[in-house]
Amino acid sequence: MAKEIERRFLVPGGAWRPFAGEPRAFRQFYLAVGKDRSIRVRISDERDAWLTTKFGETTHIRDEFEYAIPVADAREMATFAIGSPIVKQRYLVDHQGYRYEVDVFAAALQGLVIAELETPDTVADTLLPQWLGREITGDNAYSNASLALNGMPPA
Repeated sequence: MAKEIERRFLVPGGAWRPFAGEPRAFRQFYLAVGKDRSIRVRISDERDAWLTTKFGETTHIRDEFEYAIPVADAREMATFAIGSPIVKQRYLVDHQGYRYEVDVFAAALQGLVIAELETPDTVADTLLPQWLGREITGDNAYSNASLALNGMPPA
């Protein structure tokens, strides 16, 4: 089990792109979502798949368990998904010794770009990159589970 401290930000513009590596394609869906837990399946580049459970009432600090599963099983589990699948490209961007995951959403969430920083410690605001926009840590409307169940949050 890994406890994650997570911060999330909207990302306006493309100032981050020159620092990004090659993207990975993700398709993910939820099997269960509750106030303090979720069960998610994620398929990466159609060759790897994971089953992830998260526990905790805040989106800032949660307990997470993740297990590799066969892609064929993941595809079969998709028939039990709730809400809409999330389709996105993930780019890794390193800055000041930290790695940011920048998700560029597609399909119904086209135009949404979110950067996520997961660390075992809290990162000072002065160490954050300039290309980050408004912080959405703790805004449940932007959680992947909420995006799958409710779609794009109102502007």
